[in-house]
Amino acid sequence: MKREERKNVSVPASVRPRSTPRPTTARRAARWTALVVALALLAVAVIASLAIGSLPVPPASVWAALTGGHVSAADAAAVVDLRLPRTVIGLAVGAGLGGAGAIVQAVTRNPLADPGILGVTSGAGFAVALAVAAAGVTAPAGYLWFALAGALLTTVAVFAIGSAGTGRARPEQLLLAGVALSAVLAGIVSAIQLSAPRRFETLQVWAAGSLRDRDWNTLVPALPVLAIGAILAIALGGPLNALALGEDRAVALGSSVTRTRIVSIAAVTLLAGGATAIAGPIAFVGLMIPHVARWLTGPDQRWIIALSLVLAPILLLIADIAARLVLWPGEAPVGLVTAFLGAPALIALVRRGRVSGL
Repeated sequence: MKREERKNVSVPASVRPRSTPRPTTARRAARWTALVVALALLAVAVIASLAIGSLPVPPASVWAALTGGHVSAADAAAVVDLRLPRTVIGLAVGAGLGGAGAIVQAVTRNPLADPGILGVTSGAGFAVALAVAAAGVTAPAGYLWFALAGALLTTVAVFAIGSAGTGRARPEQLLLAGVALSAVLAGIVSAIQLSAPRRFETLQVWAAGSLRDRDWNTLVPALPVLAIGAILAIALGGPLNALALGEDRAVALGSSVTRTRIVSIAAVTLLAGGATAIAGPIAFVGLMIPHVARWLTGPDQRWIIALSLVLAPILLLIADIAARLVLWPGEAPVGLVTAFLGAPALIALVRRGRVSGL
């Protein structure tokens, strides 16, 4: 009997699927160091958010107020009743915006993309405007489901328009569709507001982006939405790494491009829609933070998403503290502060000869 000999056929390296390179020991140490430092800075930002305001409260009094110790009634009211829910809301909203921004940049493979550019926040704002006009909703706690529905429909519409004709949603088509749809929705919202300006006074405050006058009733319904979005975002790290190699290589590595995009749409909708429903549209957080995370950890989307979920609340809490002080004894919208910080960052990114790689 003759044995059949198997011939080893070598596959050219150019067509062989590649996975994400294994990080070196130094890179792994740098990533863990960045995460630990970010968590420490987050703790400092939380303490500062509880202590700083129109009525300064010493850190010792903050701790006493939180633990039921001896503290004045004014300090206890400022910390527990006003600043504690506001700080927790800042943590939740910041994490939502940071995680959504990291996913949008990874899916579109565009370093200048964020949920606002894809029309997510515009869709949420449009739905909230309809809720105020048609259903008479005036409380921020009532905006949640309308904002989520608007964010979902807008995101699906952007991906449908971006993939029309070719069957594939190309990054540049997604961005153009998002910008165009955002402009249309913003125009409609402006027209609705001008039709009854007094009725839309609360919507104008919400549309400026603010953590003021938000309480537990606003946060609690949105927490499960943001939690599910964060879980989906963390689970997307590996598939997004494969997608970064190109659609063909992602399929060769066993990753479903369609499933990755569908889960990405769901995660962005939950994170950005939930954050927008609570605090209104807050710009530039989802744009800046993924870049910082990428500079610190490299191109691994698992670390970019995880670090964005930690770094974004730091930025938002710092911006909120600045918003309390910049017009003291009044207060500026936190969205104005993030725009003031983000505009120079966006200009710097555009002027760079080479933005951080995706």
